Amino acid sequence: QVQLVESGGGLVQAGGSLRLSCAASGRTGAMGWFRQAPEKEREFVTAISWTGATTSYADSVKGRFTISRDNAKNTVYLQMNSLKSEDTAVYYCAARESNYARVQSQVYDYWGQGTQVTVSS
Repeated sequence: QVQLVESGGGLVQAGGSLRLSCAASGRTGAMGWFRQAPEKEREFVTAISWTGATTSYADSVKGRFTISRDNAKNTVYLQMNSLKSEDTAVYYCAARESNYARVQSQVYDYWGQGTQVTVSS
């Protein structure tokens, strides 16, 4: 059983930046970030393959967010720039055994507890 621990959330002004980290307790395949805003369903944000060669982004974050990973540290990162109030949500890290990145939440095997990101306007 792999455990995922997110960190780096917080309060930031609109236009600012945050960097989230997700440390896995062991080797994982593809990893991703999802988010859930109050009274909304969880949505896909971004994902990265095990090699890092393939990434995928939701249209709402393209050009602003960047996902990366360090397999030596079993860690994935989410660099968030030009943050907007609509980015406010709990951000969840997810991992799957397969090496292929996917946007569907149901294919991920492991989930973190989430970290709150609040963007003030």
